[in-house]
Amino acid sequence: MSTIVFTAMPTNDARQLWNGGPDAYGMKPEVSRSTGAGTPCRHCLRNIDDGEAYLTLAYRPFPALQPYAETGPIFLHAEPCPRYDAIEILPPVLETSPDFILRGYGADDRIVYGTGAVTETARIAGRADELLSREDIAYVHVRSARNNCFQCRIDRRKAPHHADRGAFI
Repeated sequence: MSTIVFTAMPTNDARQLWNGGPDAYGMKPEVSRSTGAGTPCRHCLRNIDDGEAYLTLAYRPFPALQPYAETGPIFLHAEPCPRYDAIEILPPVLETSPDFILRGYGADDRIVYGTGAVTETARIAGRADELLSREDIAYVHVRSARNNCFQCRIDRRKAPHHADRGAFI
């Protein structure tokens, strides 16, 4: 049994944006049409199909502002999509690149220095498991190795009655 889970953008965050809410910078998301490649939705963790509308917006996957609360661009289907739920399986968007940055964060939502590294896609699960075995690491971010964009979060697997997946665990 896997000891990690891949955690997509919370549905509450996506719903707020789908309903016309502002992004992390207080701006209305931009609407574009996908060319079918390189447009990963952070809610369903799939690439947005050719011709589909999507939003480009500033996103901050942290609960509060603080020096380590990185904000950056992400894509989201323009219309509601189901949240990624195959939580123990490498999400489809992570199969689109040979490598990603994995970085550990503490319970205080700050980077745990020395944990960030470009990691081959085939090693993501193993590296995340190694990082999450440390007591000082509460969760791991998966980010683009080329642009540092947030892709998803990796958490420790909880007991079967784990917390509501509507928010980051």
